[in-house]
Amino acid sequence: MLHWYPNHYRIGAAPAVTVAMVLLAIVARAILPGAAIFIWPLFATLPLVLILHLYLLIDDDTMSRLDAFFYALVHLPLAFVIWTFSLIYANGGNLL
Repeated sequence: MLHWYPNHYRIGAAPAVTVAMVLLAIVARAILPGAAIFIWPLFATLPLVLILHLYLLIDDDTMSRLDAFFYALVHLPLAFVIWTFSLIYANGGNLL
């Protein structure tokens, strides 16, 4: 498989999206709480994290499948909690 980025970029992409999720929620709360222009990208971040972890499971060059599975097993529940609280925070205290 042809790779354009080193392994550490592929491994760190999912946590980087999680950090971007938090930063977007902080900016959204400061500028326009509950605005759809900030909420819809937040809704897209958790599926993006899931896709990035699936890519690590499929890609054999980055890490072994068992390592990628445990990495996803730890990061996905944490990302889900952060995603939920980011949505609540960006909405001004309401989930929807």
